[in-house]
Amino acid sequence: MPEMEVNGIRLHYEDAGAGPALLFLHGWGTSGRVWASCLPGLVRDHRVVTLDWRGCGRSDHPADGNTIAQVTADLVTVIETLTIKPTVVGSSIGGLFATELALARPDLVERVVTVDGPGYWPSTGMRDRVHELRKQLVDDRPGTVAGWVPGWFGPGASRELVDWTVRQLLDSGPYIDELFTECAGYDPRPRLKDLKTPITYLHGELDAQIPLEVPRACAAETPGARVHVLAGCGHVPHQEDPRAFTAALREVA
Repeated sequence: MPEMEVNGIRLHYEDAGAGPALLFLHGWGTSGRVWASCLPGLVRDHRVVTLDWRGCGRSDHPADGNTIAQVTADLVTVIETLTIKPTVVGSSIGGLFATELALARPDLVERVVTVDGPGYWPSTGMRDRVHELRKQLVDDRPGTVAGWVPGWFGPGASRELVDWTVRQLLDSGPYIDELFTECAGYDPRPRLKDLKTPITYLHGELDAQIPLEVPRACAAETPGARVHVLAGCGHVPHQEDPRAFTAALREVA
């Protein structure tokens, strides 16, 4: 398994294909496996890197450093080690990481694609829910995850896909729960005017977690930003409709 020593921990990644680089960042608690259905078409003409960020999947699950700043620092090391300047594609909180990376180190990022990113929503529209989730995960992690994850998907998602996602979340470390607390005070909008890297907001039409007003409001603050809505999809369109997602991604990457 390809692994990289990054800031004192081991990160798992996959690296295939040749051409313009794409770096895929999964959402909270899942892994790089969530992009699998999109990869066969993309590796034909792109270098595709999928990463399990700290605390998730096949990477180490450290008790410390589970913060937005540390994950962003990890990404800097990964990109510099692989000597790429990728389009960074981030799902959910992965989109937050991609945006923070571009703000901090625009020299390392070709463009950003944030997929149903939370933006400011955890600190405004769902702050109480975020705090409650943190408590529920302590009290009953399996039950909380099993009750929460079905709402990530649009009505066409299979039961098998939902169950597979639940298993991934339960395999990840509990230390990443710290990110909930941090996101409850996070709002990137005042800094988006300073973003120099091109950004596209891809968003599922039926996302019940993060409403469409969020990418639209963020795009309004970001010079040159685009919003692309994926019809019939919920919070994870790359898993719900990989063909439509890949076609939309190709338009910008």
